[in-house]
Amino acid sequence: MFISPLSISLALSMTYNGASGETQSAMARTLEVQGIAISEVNNFNRILQKSLLSNDKGTEISIANSLWANKDFSLEQSFVDNTKTYYQAKLSNLDFSDRNAPTIINDWVKQITKGKISKIIEETNSSTTIILVNAIYFKSGWRKPFNKSNTKPKPFTLDDGTKIQHPAMSHNSFYLYFDTPEFQAIKIPYRSTRFSMDIFLPKPTSNLTKFQEQLKAKNWQVWSDKFEKREVFVQLPRFKIEYGIDLINTLQKMGMQIAFSPAADFRNLSSEKAFINEVNHKTFVEVNEQGTEAAAVTSVGMTRGLNLPEPESAQMIIDRPFFFTISDQQTGTILFMGAIKNPSK
Repeated sequence: MFISPLSISLALSMTYNGASGETQSAMARTLEVQGIAISEVNNFNRILQKSLLSNDKGTEISIANSLWANKDFSLEQSFVDNTKTYYQAKLSNLDFSDRNAPTIINDWVKQITKGKISKIIEETNSSTTIILVNAIYFKSGWRKPFNKSNTKPKPFTLDDGTKIQHPAMSHNSFYLYFDTPEFQAIKIPYRSTRFSMDIFLPKPTSNLTKFQEQLKAKNWQVWSDKFEKREVFVQLPRFKIEYGIDLINTLQKMGMQIAFSPAADFRNLSSEKAFINEVNHKTFVEVNEQGTEAAAVTSVGMTRGLNLPEPESAQMIIDRPFFFTISDQQTGTILFMGAIKNPSK
């Protein structure tokens, strides 16, 4: 599993600009922006994107948004203006009954993600009204690259107890680190030190499922305050993931059911009836001795409706399933998050 909370949030936030009534309320609850004016939500996202794109030397980030509307589907000008002003979203009109329409959108995605994600839209038809797409690309070297000569096949224990051999990188350095009876955690900085990979490794007496049950905002804040600089020997498997998911079921469970039904109210998007019929999310990440390359794309498709170093050193041998994020330390934004159960797949 590997997703981009940032990509999903930006795609849904653009869509939120078109919602009204109970649909708007349901989306506000899902996005956790109840009681916040939509202008404030938009302005926050504008500032966040601008901050992330002012990346330091050694880190490459692209964030791009786009709107693809069926040629005969009319959009409210205020919706077009808001998505352009706050999300720099480019509007394009396509004939969705043309079988080449998905190729045009997918080519845009491929360009933004440097070829790492080549397809997000499988097909369109005459009932497709608008597709909103967010694409994110991240590439950065480690602040201290791993020495390739230290990479060796090492055992990795899967959830069912099976052991496999997989290339693991290793080195010793000072990192932000902390240890609890349930898990170990480490921040491995990228060349631009505002970004890091944060790895959480459940202890052998625990497991990934138990750790993920603790993934709540209040715990996350407590954990963030516990990291301290310490000398750590770290062993990390190389891995590469391509992941895709339709988020409709997840979003429905989070309270957005109405947005996916003909009862949806998107009058701020168009005077014509429309509802969401797909939310596709695809990601890519590759982690090796030099650094990390990651990409994510989220599409929302709509259809007509009807501190001081410690003297003691530590070891963190990542040889079993673990959770990780790629985060911006400056804003606290999680660009990507995922779980590795088998680094060879």
